[in-house]
Amino acid sequence: MPYVVTDLCTGCRYTECVSVCPVECFHIDDTMTYIDPENCIDCGGCVPVCPVGAIKAAHKLAPDKVEWIEINRRRVAETPVVTSRLPPLPGADERKQAIIAR
Repeated sequence: MPYVVTDLCTGCRYTECVSVCPVECFHIDDTMTYIDPENCIDCGGCVPVCPVGAIKAAHKLAPDKVEWIEINRRRVAETPVVTSRLPPLPGADERKQAIIAR
């Protein structure tokens, strides 16, 4: 089962995940990253480096997050691959603090 980026990435777009990925499975748009399920090798290296906990194993998703499997699959077909770490979005640190405070 591949890993999935969930809505917790929205508005943050930290890309530490990209820098540890041994394959090129991350895609990016203006608000977040996505994982290509066809290229993900299920190594899990991206999970512990995501500062907001947005990446989950597909088979461990909470019922309200299952839709993100299809969202990732669809969005990777529409977005470019990202192969290096980028700066987070403006306001990402504030969003991270709000997520952590939950």
